[in-house]
Amino acid sequence: MIVKSATFVKSAVTPAHYPPADRPEVAFAGRSNVGKSSLINRLVNRRRLVKTSSTPGRTQLINFFLVNQNLYFVDLPGYGYAKVPAKVQRTWAPMVEAYLGARPTLQAVVVIIDIRRLPGREEHDLLARLRQQHVATLPVLSKADKLPRMHQLTRQRTIAESLGLAPADLILFSAKSGQGRRELWQAIERRIGLDDAPSSDHPRRSGGE
Repeated sequence: MIVKSATFVKSAVTPAHYPPADRPEVAFAGRSNVGKSSLINRLVNRRRLVKTSSTPGRTQLINFFLVNQNLYFVDLPGYGYAKVPAKVQRTWAPMVEAYLGARPTLQAVVVIIDIRRLPGREEHDLLARLRQQHVATLPVLSKADKLPRMHQLTRQRTIAESLGLAPADLILFSAKSGQGRRELWQAIERRIGLDDAPSSDHPRRSGGE
């Protein structure tokens, strides 16, 4: 994918605040501090499209970004950070569930997991929920540059076994080096079929993983 433009559109809390459902959408989900913002920035080759922070839990809204005028990237709030106030945490689940359960143009969710951590209950629950709703998932292991290549492959196998997936189903990604960028874009393009259909005529689901 050659990214010619990438712009922030709006933040939303409820479906009434979403942009019109007239383009395919790919959402990004992951535990707080998993490197989600850096991953999106690397995908679109922009350093500051999505604001990054050393403080986990900063993303508290659903943020929409328009890529090449024909695709939305949707940045979902991170989960699993205990220091976020409980009141704030309680607003996240229904906000995200409303989006995942009802957005007609959602084509896939990139589920991001830190390669150095085994998936926890939140990751397993999210993947199970998406499978039940027949939402395609693209699992990604972020921060791959933190480990030597052989250790990356070992962790890839271990995490795949934990999730009941094949190692090849997990994309190794590094926002720092760009490792995995091409592979993730290829996976996204296969899901949304940008070359095969008008941007305003995509089915909501393209199959689950």
